[in-house]
Amino acid sequence: MVQLERPERSEPRALLGLYAHGRGGQLIPMASFIHVQSGTAPRALPHFDRLRSATITGSVEEGYALGGLLAKLHKVAEAELPRGGGYRVTWSGESEDFFESGNALLFAYGMAVVTIFLILAAQFESFLHPLTILIAVALSFTGALLALLAAGETLNLFSEIGLVMLIGLVTKNSILIVEFANQLRARGLDVREAVLQAARTRFRPILMTAISTIVGVLPIALGLGAGGEARAPLVVAVVGGMFFSTLLTIFVVPAAYVAVDRLARLLAPGQGAIPTSGEAGAPAR
Repeated sequence: MVQLERPERSEPRALLGLYAHGRGGQLIPMASFIHVQSGTAPRALPHFDRLRSATITGSVEEGYALGGLLAKLHKVAEAELPRGGGYRVTWSGESEDFFESGNALLFAYGMAVVTIFLILAAQFESFLHPLTILIAVALSFTGALLALLAAGETLNLFSEIGLVMLIGLVTKNSILIVEFANQLRARGLDVREAVLQAARTRFRPILMTAISTIVGVLPIALGLGAGGEARAPLVVAVVGGMFFSTLLTIFVVPAAYVAVDRLARLLAPGQGAIPTSGEAGAPAR
């Protein structure tokens, strides 16, 4: 590496004392075509996704949700950044993980509902009875969100995992009623009488399974061990969803069952929602 001696390059103005070879071997002083000016410049030019970037970091204060703060930051960025200047906002770190996990859970919700619907459709050999059963899923979501609101919890990763769990937990209550109602109809009972008797008969098993599920997850709410407080929203979502859906399933599912039967009669006049549980023609007991 060719360079001047250290005393001759101690300051930028030392460049003016140098000479360069011109045409014909003439020596031209650098001062004739160089202007030296002092200024400031960044030591490094940070990049993100191969673009010039500026990174803003911060932490979430206690009592605030990350999702709400990110939405406010996005509004501030849109208001302050020059329009049409080629600026854009990109999330990284925990913020990026937050959005990625949210999209992944939405996909998990959809896949869980579709999978359960297809399994129930194969079990009942009907596309109408699964709709009756999946009503409990909507009821559980309502109860879970109300429970999170009452407990002062947020819709975070753990509470969203609890919502995914509810899809499988609450459908069994509706299955007990619909399956037994189909069996009673196969024995010759009217649709209204069959579903009312099924709701009365299955009330105790539904209540027992709901209570056992709620009691089973309550120890997580104690927040013991590392990360115990972070897992508490999962319990709140599960308990709220199970409690709310259990109370309303006894009333809503029978009504939905009758409504679905009427819909089936409209779609196929003269045929109602005839059960195909393999017990058609079985003698009454």
